[in-house]
Amino acid sequence: MITEWTTVTAQLKEEARRLGFSMAGVVAAVPSPHLAAYEQWLAQQMQGEMGYMGRPDRVARRRDLQLVLPAVQTMLCVGLDYHTLRVPPALAADPSRGRIASYAWGADYHDVMTPRLQELGAWLTAEAHKLGYAQKTAHKTYVDTGALLERDHAASAGLGFTGKNTMLIAPQHGSWFFLGELLTTLPLVPDVPRPLPSCGRCTRCLSACPTQAFPEPYVLDAQRCISYLTIELKGWIPPELRPLMGNWVYGCDVCQTVCPFNRFAAEEPTTIEPAFYAANWEAAVPPLLSLLTLTAAEFDQRFAHSPIKRIKWGRLLRNACVAAGNWGAETAVPALCQLLHHPEAIVRGHAAWALGRIGARAGLAAVATAVASEADAVAQAEMAAVVG
Repeated sequence: MITEWTTVTAQLKEEARRLGFSMAGVVAAVPSPHLAAYEQWLAQQMQGEMGYMGRPDRVARRRDLQLVLPAVQTMLCVGLDYHTLRVPPALAADPSRGRIASYAWGADYHDVMTPRLQELGAWLTAEAHKLGYAQKTAHKTYVDTGALLERDHAASAGLGFTGKNTMLIAPQHGSWFFLGELLTTLPLVPDVPRPLPSCGRCTRCLSACPTQAFPEPYVLDAQRCISYLTIELKGWIPPELRPLMGNWVYGCDVCQTVCPFNRFAAEEPTTIEPAFYAANWEAAVPPLLSLLTLTAAEFDQRFAHSPIKRIKWGRLLRNACVAAGNWGAETAVPALCQLLHHPEAIVRGHAAWALGRIGARAGLAAVATAVASEADAVAQAEMAAVVG
């Protein structure tokens, strides 16, 4: 039977690659070897408003995977590449455009990976039946949604090592990939750990972070991370961090872009027709004015199949207001003035902040008028700070 499961495990990995996954490895379904470090991170409250990460039931599942899937034995960890073309430097540095993390340029990765993992589970069940496996077979799939320390499990499965930027880095591959898991009650054969490189003395990611979100190597203070601020944070972005966010409106790629290991990522074309840029770069660096004037219906239509839909209309406008304030151009004033009347207070307040940053007379006058009728205390305080 051991030989048979060795064969099934190898075939499962091949099936994963057939379905488009870039890498696959198997690990025993035991707690992460870095569980204590994770719990210390929670104790320091570096998760910010992501309260679900510290919920007692979630912590309990990370300590005992049997609570995730009873009788679980092993776990298949997979990676799916999402490496994209580099944004032309002139577009990336254009403050009139908002920047979107490259993983969000296309379809929502949850929708892409989950059906494939479920298909792998069905394949595995069929193979177990062929072997006459008498015990009940059960599987569970996760794509960034369960109480798993998936980066650590993937590292244990041999997919890569954890970098100083807390990303999983695959040698000769880079870090531009998503992670997913298939937990199973079947006795797959775990991969034998292999020697892997490390970041060595390199600290490029730590130095490049615009908000200095790494208090030390291998530790991320999510409360300062631009990805957290633009995606996970539902409330007000701390005023002292707004000027540091540049033109990022959804996520951030800085700590990956500067990583030397990402030179091994799939090569991009050396020449692209100008028409390609004109037709396709809107998904990566959309003009801020197009975001600031986006209606709710337009948001729903434009991002229906994108991970951006998860932050909803108001938060994307909030982020665009911060980017517009950092842009500092009077061109944005009319759109920002309109947002002073938006139904969500968080948008009105961030629009006022942006108008204060720009400093145009018309914008300041609009804020002075809006503050008199503002009912939300926080938004009113934002406006009052602008007009004095």
